[in-house]
Amino acid sequence: MKQQVTISLYWKCQLIGWSVAALYWGYTGYIQQGFNWALGIIQFITDITVYITITHLYRCFALKQGWQNLGLNKLLPRLIPTVIVLGVIYLFVTVSKVYFFRVWFQPGFSKSFTEFFDFYRDSIFVAGVRLMSIWLLAYHMYHYSKREIGIAKENARLAVITRDAQLNNLSAQLNPHFLFNSLNNIKALIIDDPKSARRAIDLLADLLRNSLYSGDKQMITIKEELELVKDYLELEKLRLEERLQYHIEAGDEFHDILISRLSIQTLVENAIKHGISQQKRGGLVNIQLVNEHDDLIISVSNPGWLKPIEESNGLGIKNLKERLDLQYKGGAYFAISEANDTVTAIIKIPLA
Repeated sequence: MKQQVTISLYWKCQLIGWSVAALYWGYTGYIQQGFNWALGIIQFITDITVYITITHLYRCFALKQGWQNLGLNKLLPRLIPTVIVLGVIYLFVTVSKVYFFRVWFQPGFSKSFTEFFDFYRDSIFVAGVRLMSIWLLAYHMYHYSKREIGIAKENARLAVITRDAQLNNLSAQLNPHFLFNSLNNIKALIIDDPKSARRAIDLLADLLRNSLYSGDKQMITIKEELELVKDYLELEKLRLEERLQYHIEAGDEFHDILISRLSIQTLVENAIKHGISQQKRGGLVNIQLVNEHDDLIISVSNPGWLKPIEESNGLGIKNLKERLDLQYKGGAYFAISEANDTVTAIIKIPLA
């Protein structure tokens, strides 16, 4: 089956726009006396060809410079001199074209190019600036609106994924086994250690409150994320007791940096579920944040062995990868590896 050839929206707009302009110019010549049909057709074809060529060359230049990705505050200062330059090009091309057509098709035409240029210079330049301004605004406003729509779609998708992460996190915290063990630990502590029991209730309440009422924010500070992680680890320690040890190494300089919500928590939950809980003696969950060549490196390590099925099919990890990709436009990096019976998950986020 033969594939149907389609014309892009850009070329459709180019052909239609300049054809309409050329028809208008042709009509203004037609209503005057002495209209030459052959010259009118040639003018129509050359008008479309020449002005499409000029604007298309600008498009190639703008794409190479990445102007279609600029915001309005950075784009407008570039467009003002561009309009002037394109107006000057339009002036010389149009005057030259009209002059030589008159020399070839109008008997008795004897003006020099300089005289002809001086006579039409101002009016054609103003017309060129006006036409090029309209073309540039239409072209860049289309790209700007298209980019804004794409950003809005990505933000909406990111909001949905973040909400899913919140619900998955809440589900993990409220699963019957986890909740049953936590309440039993609290019950035992009430008699032996009332102070610890009160602390456990506070931790459980904080986790639930964060999950239920603070889940609308897509980005939170590292300080807020680590506070949530500490509450989670302390509550899990009530269940695992001495089997769970943890160490957090994060300098104060990282506290105000924004990261995707529940990113570190997801790695910690994964470390406990697939690492510490599976070890008879338990082990250490080590959380470390470092600055490496203007990249924030977040690593969470735990004793255990990496199971490929967990890495590829884990819902929390899949969710985290997609959120990082959307939030940082592919600039973030996630990896999980095993060495010396230790599993390490790493997130790299650009700081610049």
